[in-house]
Amino acid sequence: MKSKIILAFISIILLSMSSDKSAYLIFNAQGKTVSYAEMMVELQTADLVFFGESHDNAIAHWLELEVAKSLAEAKGNDLVMGAEMYESDQQEIINEYLAGKVDYKSFKEQARLWPDHEKEYLPILNLAKEKKLSMIATNVPRRYAAMVNKGNFEVLNNLSNDAKKWIAPLPITYDSTVNCYAEMASMMAGHSKTKMYIAQAQALKDATMAYFILENFKKGQLFYHFNGSYHSDNHEGIVWYIKQAKPKLKIITITTLEKSNIAQLDSADFQQADFIISVDENITKTH
Repeated sequence: MKSKIILAFISIILLSMSSDKSAYLIFNAQGKTVSYAEMMVELQTADLVFFGESHDNAIAHWLELEVAKSLAEAKGNDLVMGAEMYESDQQEIINEYLAGKVDYKSFKEQARLWPDHEKEYLPILNLAKEKKLSMIATNVPRRYAAMVNKGNFEVLNNLSNDAKKWIAPLPITYDSTVNCYAEMASMMAGHSKTKMYIAQAQALKDATMAYFILENFKKGQLFYHFNGSYHSDNHEGIVWYIKQAKPKLKIITITTLEKSNIAQLDSADFQQADFIISVDENITKTH
């Protein structure tokens, strides 16, 4: 019910916007405005599509769902979906929910869902259920990322074999010069030693998401993944790891930017993704 209310609210916003006052615009990487339909034509040619969301942005969540619907219509059973918001050791209960073996109440109680899941992610999960599509839990269980944050990659060697099946194969490849990790490490410089491993914890998430995406992707399919934009911006993060393993895959990324003037983007903005969703910064937050 909450998801229907928020989607209805967004629809009212969009319908009320005049032609010279839009809630969002879509740009390609060359800085040209494109329509949703034009973007979808391009997305359908990809092997992997990454929608980088702003976690609390209503337009981003709405468009994530609309893209999922459009891809489901275009690709049918050749569409596979996955998400940062579900951790790899949750896969069984996700499968059970999609198969109708457990109800949402039981799923919610056991699946360690993100706050506001019902508003932000349940609509896409239910689309997968309706269309009989897979939803892949790609993210590392948060307890392992927390371990790395406190003690670096070395702590993973002490995990049991059963635990290791929920993370990317060890040792984790890590390049500290990749911009997203270098920036994160730089931001934490001067903080406590424990916090110095936050970039490695981020890399563990990215490496694990890349691993489970590739484990569940087959040639001829399209894998649609949604995640925080930081995990795929500039073709870094998850995308960087996928390129190390499968450099020939066609990857298309989307990012979400909040702007005071959605028609005015900086040149640097266009480098962040193949498609940029420029959203009015005054759009109501989902949480």
